[in-house]
Amino acid sequence: MNRTTRDAWTQAGRRLLVKAIEEFAYEELLVPEPDSAAGAPDAYRLELADGIHWTFRAARGTFGTWRLVSGTVRRHPAHGDDDGGEGAGDGEPGPERLLLDARPSLGWDGPTTAEVLRELTATRRAEAETIARALPAAELADLDHLDLEAHQDGHPCMLLNKGRLGFSASAAAAYAPEAAGELRLLWAAVHTSLASYSGVPGLDAGTLLAEELDRDTRQAFAAGLRETCAETGHCADDFCWLPVHPFHWDEAVAPLFAPYLADGRIVLLGEGPDRYRPLQSIRTLANLDHPHRRNVKVPLFIRNTLVWRGLSPRPTEAAPDVSAWLHSVRDADPYLRDELRFHPLGEVAGVAVHHPLYESVKDAPYRYHELLGAVWREPVAELLGEGEKARTMAALLKVGSDGRALAGELVERSGLQPRAWLERFLRALLPGLLHSLYRYGVAYCPHGENTVVLYDSADVPIGIAVKDFAEDVNLLPGSHPEYAGLSERADALLLRWPARELAHSLLSAIFAGHFRFFAPLAAEHLGVREEEFWALVRAEIGRYHARFPELAERFEEFGLLAPEFDRIALNREQLLGGGFHDRAEKDEGFDVTHGRLANPLNTEAQEHQEQI
Repeated sequence: MNRTTRDAWTQAGRRLLVKAIEEFAYEELLVPEPDSAAGAPDAYRLELADGIHWTFRAARGTFGTWRLVSGTVRRHPAHGDDDGGEGAGDGEPGPERLLLDARPSLGWDGPTTAEVLRELTATRRAEAETIARALPAAELADLDHLDLEAHQDGHPCMLLNKGRLGFSASAAAAYAPEAAGELRLLWAAVHTSLASYSGVPGLDAGTLLAEELDRDTRQAFAAGLRETCAETGHCADDFCWLPVHPFHWDEAVAPLFAPYLADGRIVLLGEGPDRYRPLQSIRTLANLDHPHRRNVKVPLFIRNTLVWRGLSPRPTEAAPDVSAWLHSVRDADPYLRDELRFHPLGEVAGVAVHHPLYESVKDAPYRYHELLGAVWREPVAELLGEGEKARTMAALLKVGSDGRALAGELVERSGLQPRAWLERFLRALLPGLLHSLYRYGVAYCPHGENTVVLYDSADVPIGIAVKDFAEDVNLLPGSHPEYAGLSERADALLLRWPARELAHSLLSAIFAGHFRFFAPLAAEHLGVREEEFWALVRAEIGRYHARFPELAERFEEFGLLAPEFDRIALNREQLLGGGFHDRAEKDEGFDVTHGRLANPLNTEAQEHQEQI
């Protein structure tokens, strides 16, 4: 490593060590106790096996969150100077050492421990890459939506959030979001005995291809397909075309679909001319040369944050039906349509590809049942007017290389006071999600990466776009008139959950999953105290309740203001569940829960928290 890389590696280790302790303590994977010997009220101690303990200082926040004081983490006994490059510097050991020390407490066997370390090292390497390219807050604020994506820090709740296991070093350098690279997609034609096309009304396959590929490219691909069909005896009209990630073609399609390449039912057409860049979700790509062309979601034969990143045929086939229905709901509701900037980013077309061999093995690991397909999604660029900008909600957690928060820069540029800016942010974010949940029983999955905040020319929030439908849109059980417009295919796909569990789309995805981190950032960088922030959130929900009193029964049913709710524990799910094993079952619906959290939106719970 050169000096810059070594510094970035050290900083990445320090960040991940702090995150490991904070999030493991939050989920009670590890349980710190007060360290009376330290003589400080904020001193804590982690007792681990073999006489080893760790000490640190920390403040506590809403949801029982832990916030470590920088530079206070120590291992006892000290690990020594020869740490194999894992140390975080300044006497702090590395996150690898913590996980090894915690192994007996967590009950990991050898294979699990090795996989955890493998993913931790990959995450730390990606984190170091992000740190090496860090920019000050003012420059981050100047970036457009796609360029800013390359500077994100990954899932805020999960320690192992950038593993991308399956990528080689060269693949990560070419295809990981923090690399900010460019790639061209391969295009393939798949016979209709293996593939099917689906689209929203008015978007047939020919129209889609005419809008996504220029005429010369389409003609060249068609000529190549006809030539192959002349040899194999197939008809060129009996094929669906779809883009394929070049990594995935090499890793999965060429070797695993070899029988169908050999018999001519899959034909490689060539490389498309447009350059694409991956968003934070890695398998979703945005067009750099024609930003108003659709984003493309394609499978990747890698595992990242709990699951293999494939593309299942059933959700791919149903995605346009779900999108058409969500758009019809929005377009028929004057509140959503006229008063709010609320945009479900439609997944308007899909090509689902089946693999007969693996489909005959029902108990094969699920990654072998989601090997090939593509979904086309409306791009954010289509929504923006003159001077308007878009940034994922996740970007609001970003702190620049100068130690200044991106949110602080946006507030300053807006000319608003921090409290007023936060009110505008919450007014842009919450009403559409609340209305979807209360009025229609529709729960999106609006975590930081899936929620794109729209800003006016002064960087004031004015609305949101939400993405990821099909499997990630959930409904209430039973028959409801609001669901009358669902197609049979979409109705059979979407999962149903009781109201209190459906409410986790806000309680866990936004409040505990994003605001748990954003509230202390607002306190530190915007000067808005944490309890004041939660009062603003409560007030925005109250404003919606007052606007639609006829939905009062639903307000109580969903319980967004209830005293407490289940804690979603993603690290538990990954590290103690099946996150590192080949399973036939893919997790569906809501995540592993552990314990209960006091809800800062409940006034009684808030008063109790302030007394602790």
